[in-house]
Amino acid sequence: MIRLGLRLARSGREAIIRLAVIAVAVALGTGLLLATLAGVNAVNAQRDRYAWLAAGSPHAQAPAAGRRPAGAVWFRLGADQLKGSVIDRVDVAAIGPHAPVPPGIPHLPGPGQYYVSPQLSRLLRTTPAAQLADRFPGRQAGLIGRAGLPAPNFLLIIIGHRPAELSRVPGATRAAAFPATYQNINCYGCAAGLNANAIDLALSVVAAALLLPVLIFVASATRLSAASREQRFAAMRLAGATPRQISVLAAVEAALAASAGTAAGFGLFFLIRPPIAALPFTGFPFFTSDMSLSLADILLAAAGIPAAATIAARLALRRVRISPLGVTRRVTPGPPRAWRVVPLLAGVAELAAFLGIGRLGTTGGQIAEYLPGFVLIVAGLVIAGPWLTMIGSRALARRARRPAALIAARRLADNPRAGFRAISGLILALFVTTVAGASIIALDGHYGQASAGPAGAHTLVDEFSAGQPDPATAVAPPSGAVLARLHAVRGVTGISITRVNPTGAEIPFSVLGAPRGGPGQLRGGLPGGLISCAQLARTPVLGRCPPGASAAVIPPGIVYYHRGFNPLQVTWPAATISAARLSQQKVLSLAVATNGSPAAIEQAQTILERAYPYQVPPATINGIFSASSQQADLSGWQQLANVVIIISLVIAGCSLAASVAAGLSDRKRPFSLLRLTGAPLSALRRVVMLESAVPLLVIAVVSAGLGFVAALLFIRTQFGFWLRSPGTGYYVVVITGLAAALGVIASTMPLLGRITGPETARNE
Repeated sequence: MIRLGLRLARSGREAIIRLAVIAVAVALGTGLLLATLAGVNAVNAQRDRYAWLAAGSPHAQAPAAGRRPAGAVWFRLGADQLKGSVIDRVDVAAIGPHAPVPPGIPHLPGPGQYYVSPQLSRLLRTTPAAQLADRFPGRQAGLIGRAGLPAPNFLLIIIGHRPAELSRVPGATRAAAFPATYQNINCYGCAAGLNANAIDLALSVVAAALLLPVLIFVASATRLSAASREQRFAAMRLAGATPRQISVLAAVEAALAASAGTAAGFGLFFLIRPPIAALPFTGFPFFTSDMSLSLADILLAAAGIPAAATIAARLALRRVRISPLGVTRRVTPGPPRAWRVVPLLAGVAELAAFLGIGRLGTTGGQIAEYLPGFVLIVAGLVIAGPWLTMIGSRALARRARRPAALIAARRLADNPRAGFRAISGLILALFVTTVAGASIIALDGHYGQASAGPAGAHTLVDEFSAGQPDPATAVAPPSGAVLARLHAVRGVTGISITRVNPTGAEIPFSVLGAPRGGPGQLRGGLPGGLISCAQLARTPVLGRCPPGASAAVIPPGIVYYHRGFNPLQVTWPAATISAARLSQQKVLSLAVATNGSPAAIEQAQTILERAYPYQVPPATINGIFSASSQQADLSGWQQLANVVIIISLVIAGCSLAASVAAGLSDRKRPFSLLRLTGAPLSALRRVVMLESAVPLLVIAVVSAGLGFVAALLFIRTQFGFWLRSPGTGYYVVVITGLAAALGVIASTMPLLGRITGPETARNE
């Protein structure tokens, strides 16, 4: 039977085309699944490459039990910025002759030496020294190898010092070894950090979201020429073939195509691996070699995907196994029942249950929490689709005014399962698009990049007190030489210094837009620093002084720059203090306004870093927000969402094309009879369009609504805030996807004219 199945699978042009389409479907699914599995492996590999940067953590400092470390190292992790890009800076000093060495370099750099990543080395060569190289003491001793870099474009410098010098630097810790397993890294402004647990969770959802549309595509491709094949199998049953033999014949074709498609999928994976590795899912791209497959991944794909495709194909042709007359004695199936919406409701209820329970702490727990709910909703859409299609067909029949609409409504009502089958892939893609888009919009609204406008992009801020008016964290005022060098930079238009406030004056909450007084309202004010009004006038992005004032109380940091609050329109309260006394106070923060010239910003930053080494690096106001960890994570989520949306729509389009083509092939004889009775070809085209468009539009509304509900429940339980109204980008994607789907249906109309000629209606 297997040899016969192989022969039948290759007999005729239609069979060859069907094999090719199934193989393409399986290849696409295999490639995407392998890319997802490799993505998980790449995230874990990148996380391990971050590990050594946590050498200053308490866990990394502890030597192994019962063993005395042979050497140690003074270690400090800091950050720098160049034109908005974060540079991680590691300062080290050897303690003893056997000090541990970070991965990627042959030995620790000595005093006056440093190692840099290849990308930073290129920047050092192409950027004027006054804008970058002058920030780092010493000379370049070599390049950091791949083993010490989390990403190909990672900007990293390892600077050597004397132990006596670095041991006195705040933030420096003594480490006995560089850890090999990832730990949380606490470094304000650093690029070193990775929310790998959240990414593993997202990729798990992505794999589940993509797998079912691929299987639908395989089933749709399998049903090409299903009517003629069912008649052939029924004839074999009449000739004495058993149901088991028919099942083998039906499965051989799918297994042959699935095996070829799986092999092609591995080739597709290696073809798309480099461009996928270049996407910054985690905020940085991957090394291509990190997107590798384990033996378990290979075995899972090589054995599981053909098996799943074979099962999908057998289910698509299961009717021929009922009886020898299972094809010729067809009856109208019973209408779908309302119980089909139960899985949908169960999925929503599962996600909603965690509103009270809360999210689980571990990645495995969160996967177990969210994945079943999403899988139930996706499966529920497939199960409930025929019932929703039947509802749409009845509404169309009640409003039908032309023969085409009535025929389409009756055909949908006769077999709503077949009507939904054609558009099921697109419906699932719409659900995935809505969940991904709505979640990203919500995250962007909550964690999105704040901005103080063009002035914020042109104003450099150096904070010394983490935004708090604490005298203990303040620094000495800049020397006259430092101020002179800053004023000498072409493009610097003003310098303002926020100092410790010895007067105790506060900023009323009403100035910040919050009401004061009355029951339940805020009272008092916000402690702040003092700033000279003459200086504030030269840095208008920080606000303004009241008329006649010589000093004002102002927040010491830039934390007050947030959505809905514009400092340009704020008049800060006046403070009573003499200019001489103000100039003697320590400094909380320092702002340098420029004309927007990148050279001026970078030169001013270099001067500030040399004047205040080992402090949080200065950055433009807008740049501080764009370099935040939330913004970096959000950028990665956006990239991941875009990839999922595009892939889902591509799969759905292929599935829709295969389903419509299969439906036309199965109905060519009834349509040819209608044409012989006088039905115009345009009416038949309207029938085909309505049969696909009505369930598509009806269930699209349900799918999008469920997508918003699922996204709301996920965001609410995972992050604790609400969804925002979707932007125009979401509607553009949805409308474009639906328009493309209708275009795919319309593209099959020429085929309708060719296959419904008079010769098709004759008896065979």
